[in-house]
Amino acid sequence: MTAPRDDRSMPSPNAPGRPGRSVLRARHLRAHLLVAAWLTAAVLATAVGDRLPAGRWLGPHLLLLGAATTAVLVWSEHFTVALLHTRQPDERWSTIRLVSANAAAAGVLLGASAESTWLVAASCAVLLAAVAAHGLVLCRLGRGALGGRLKPVVAYYRAATGALFAGVVLGLLLFGGVGGPRWHAGLRSAHVHLTVLGWIALPVLGTLFMLWPTVLGVRMHERTTRTARQVLALAGGGLAAAVGGLAAGSRWPTVAGLALYAGGVALAVLLFARTPRSGRRVCAQAGWMPAAACGWLTAAVAADLWLTATRTPAGAAAGLDALLPVLLVGFTGQVLCGALTYLLPVVLCRGPKQRATAQALLERAGRVRFFALNLAVALLALPLPEPAATAGAFLAGASATGFLSLVVAVLARRAHGETAASTASRWPLVAGTAVGAVVTVLAVLAASGGTAPGDVQAGASGGTGTRTVEVALRNMRISPARIEVPHGTALRLRVTNEDAQRHDLRVENGPATALLGKGAAQTLELGPVTGNRSAWCTVPGHRGAGMTLAIAVKGTADGHAGHSMDGGGGALDLGAGFSSGWQPRPAELPPAPAGTVHRSELHATRADVEVAPGVVQRRWTFGGTAPGPTLRGKVGDTFEVTLVNDDETGHGIDFHPGVLAPDEPMRTIRPGERLVYRFTATRAGAWLYHCSTAPMLQHIANGMYGAIIIDPPDLPAVDHEYLLVSSQLYLGDPGSPGQVDKMRRNAPDAWVFNGVAAQYARAPLTARAGERVRFWVVAAGPSDGIAFHVVGTVFDTSYKEGAYLLRPQDPGGSQVLDLAPAQGGFVEAVLPAAGHYSFVDHDMRRAEAGAHGTVEVT
Repeated sequence: MTAPRDDRSMPSPNAPGRPGRSVLRARHLRAHLLVAAWLTAAVLATAVGDRLPAGRWLGPHLLLLGAATTAVLVWSEHFTVALLHTRQPDERWSTIRLVSANAAAAGVLLGASAESTWLVAASCAVLLAAVAAHGLVLCRLGRGALGGRLKPVVAYYRAATGALFAGVVLGLLLFGGVGGPRWHAGLRSAHVHLTVLGWIALPVLGTLFMLWPTVLGVRMHERTTRTARQVLALAGGGLAAAVGGLAAGSRWPTVAGLALYAGGVALAVLLFARTPRSGRRVCAQAGWMPAAACGWLTAAVAADLWLTATRTPAGAAAGLDALLPVLLVGFTGQVLCGALTYLLPVVLCRGPKQRATAQALLERAGRVRFFALNLAVALLALPLPEPAATAGAFLAGASATGFLSLVVAVLARRAHGETAASTASRWPLVAGTAVGAVVTVLAVLAASGGTAPGDVQAGASGGTGTRTVEVALRNMRISPARIEVPHGTALRLRVTNEDAQRHDLRVENGPATALLGKGAAQTLELGPVTGNRSAWCTVPGHRGAGMTLAIAVKGTADGHAGHSMDGGGGALDLGAGFSSGWQPRPAELPPAPAGTVHRSELHATRADVEVAPGVVQRRWTFGGTAPGPTLRGKVGDTFEVTLVNDDETGHGIDFHPGVLAPDEPMRTIRPGERLVYRFTATRAGAWLYHCSTAPMLQHIANGMYGAIIIDPPDLPAVDHEYLLVSSQLYLGDPGSPGQVDKMRRNAPDAWVFNGVAAQYARAPLTARAGERVRFWVVAAGPSDGIAFHVVGTVFDTSYKEGAYLLRPQDPGGSQVLDLAPAQGGFVEAVLPAAGHYSFVDHDMRRAEAGAHGTVEVT
């Protein structure tokens, strides 16, 4: 059974209450001039390529955030009105929404390229407001509307608007580096899926239920309405599940969501394939390109599903980058070309003759462009040698340029017809389109500033000679993260990208590399270094996620005349980068909780922990971390701690502030058993707790220790409280002969704060100038104590083993808090000015081997 014959026609815009055709033509003319300008800018930015720091990022966003977003905003509103047989929204507000969205998109692109956080944030706020208003209009148009068979298509536009809103929010979080490197890959993948599979693909699929039979000149399939609802349920629900899984870093919800989405796409493509064909000729661009675009979308979603199911999150993210040419060129680009070829003549031209003339112009060399564009996608997507990718980029650019010239010609002719002006009146429109695109790219080039990527500066050797430093870009980090050189040293950076993602390195007021692929390298000559400088990756969001490098001159406030410890000591490479997803242990000490009884549960378990940059060690832990969770209270408080042994060997626990017979509460419990340890804190101090099972040397050294803070009475408030538990680190299999031998000889591989060597050199503690900071320190050992020192300040308060040794009103000062194994206390200091204050174990063997960090004062 087939639908009535009139269903094959495009919805008419001439229903009662709608503006006339001349008004609609003028509106679409202005909107598609914007689309043409964005497409021209995208082609220019892609041609500039790696000469622009954000070039690889800018081109796709000009296409998606500029051209595709403008087209979807215009056409989703147009088709909603037509499909629901409702009144056209107020033209002034439609224009305001469109202009706001375009201005905000330009602001986002310029702000991201210039690394202007305020411009990106403000532009995103405007864009979110425009998107929300668009979604509200789409919902209000449906109230009381009668609609027809294709009424379900409007739901695609509403769902897509929600996807864009969420995608913009994620993009803003990415630019701000929220979540750091641990969450960057997941948030970026979620952002890509929302914008491409949600904002672009959903409205395209919905519109094709109507447009595809219209292009073919046939009736809609009888199952179109039901299939449209099923596809939206599968694709929309699957996309929501996939994005949630990606943002949370959970693989299997992502796989399930992508499987549902793939099922929805397959169901739609199957219906399109079953749509009967008429005997009339179908043009290459209007008919073949949407069909090919659906094929590329199906292939990309299937590949995305396979990558997510079979690779690690990092591998899947790298694979998604390889799929972007398919989604951007093969799907988005082709859909725009095909849809504009058919729709522009329909909405811009007055009669059949004009429409035929415009369509014939747009179809010139259509078959050549069709084959060239799809060959380009194959060359860009397949793992072929570099010349093949270059050829693919050339073919795609040539196809896009050819089509754009025809679009501009059609728009200029229609503009000339609408205004009834002289022939010369079309040229301001053409020139304005071209100039707008060129100005956008030039503005971004100017905003990027500095030395062009790839340029080098002559390196005059200063009085202290030349130093070459190997710099690695990997795991969303720059390694080393800090370089110190004497004043006047000519510095050379040999930069290598070891990451699957593309990165670059730009030096403040200095040279920059090109955008480097995996394994690519470039050398930068900085010349004599006479002042502190910074360097960073310019890819939007990467600097905020932690890809920064500090270059410090020794003897300055940032250099501390050699007090930096990066890269020092032992067999461990403390200057290397931590792995993707690593997060430092928070050192900020929360205040004592309310109440006088504190109940908690500790699980003895084994965990794999990154204990030094790139070094993962099996640890015996309380609660999965070493040190274990920190407990805090006041004198007189009662602690009730339940120990649960989830390990494969026996464990116990000893709380040093407890005063009680050890026989029962400190006994060893077997795997699977529980023990309740209850004690009342009768004395103040910074205390240690640890495993009480023999041999305690091994249990403590392998991570089974933690701190308990019992506040002294009337402890004054300070601006910051940090807890640093010092200990020794022994690498090797826990309990192995080699590891035990190192413990008995007191020959650790590193000394650490809070379980990880040099972690606070990579993730500094923070304060503001003039703030008072309290450092609680507990020496967990098991065999060494600590001489805690902060470079650049003097302690005016010192509290050790339950007693004040120094108070602010005293005339003297303290330089070190010295603690034997199992002792604890705190010191206080006011950090006087902005700078980087290193804190160390002043036994320099230990400092250089991991017991160091930084307080960054702003």
